[in-house]
Amino acid sequence: MIVQWFDEDQLSLITIPELVEFVIMPCTHGRTRAESIRNSEEVIEMYLEAWQVEGEFIAKPTTLQIV
Repeated sequence: MIVQWFDEDQLSLITIPELVEFVIMPCTHGRTRAESIRNSEEVIEMYLEAWQVEGEFIAKPTTLQIV
């Protein structure tokens, strides 16, 4: 998850890079960092459940390493 805070809108935006290839707008938001993280976890779970029901391939997550 990439978390960004926007003062002008007073909200936190989360982008989910893992879903970029599969979802048009892989992001969500919230009024706080904690709320936006909860929202993004719900979005991820929703997509994973839908793909599982549809028998879609779910790729293994990748790990970002900062050196």
